[in-house]
Amino acid sequence: MDIPGTSDAELVARAADGSEHAFRQLYRRHARPVYWIAHGLVHSAADAEDVTQETFVVAWRKLSGFELAGDSLLPWLATICRFQAANRLRALRRAEADQLDERSADTVDVEQQVIDADLAERILQAVEGLSPLDQRIFRLCVGEGYAYQAAADELGVAHGVVRNRLSRIRTRLRTAVREEAS
Repeated sequence: MDIPGTSDAELVARAADGSEHAFRQLYRRHARPVYWIAHGLVHSAADAEDVTQETFVVAWRKLSGFELAGDSLLPWLATICRFQAANRLRALRRAEADQLDERSADTVDVEQQVIDADLAERILQAVEGLSPLDQRIFRLCVGEGYAYQAAADELGVAHGVVRNRLSRIRTRLRTAVREEAS
């Protein structure tokens, strides 16, 4: 029960010394305004209740080194509440984003698959027009992910040969694909 005439400063000092009774009085005095601040930020009764609880848990933990600057503990609690509400909203957004990712992973974009298949076909046709060495460089470096030196060792040529030819191959393929798409 709240003892009238007991200031927040007195209750904070007692609670900081470990008095659960004093902290309960602070809770009873400020829980409702903290709840309404939280509700205004998270727009959900259930989330506002959680944020209010988290606010007082944080306050209890930090109370031992706290010095009340004014007459009321409410501004400090409101600040903690705003941080807790922001944390709650971030967690909710992350959860929503994860759910969207899961749903979008299940959907198939047929149009994109057709475009990708068409592009892959055009690239393969352009590769068929390359010299046998260029085809092997393309297959090793692009298809199998070989580094320049590894491809050079496999083919028995210099590193610079692979690097320069692959650059020309990519330019030639880009040009061929663009021309065919036009």
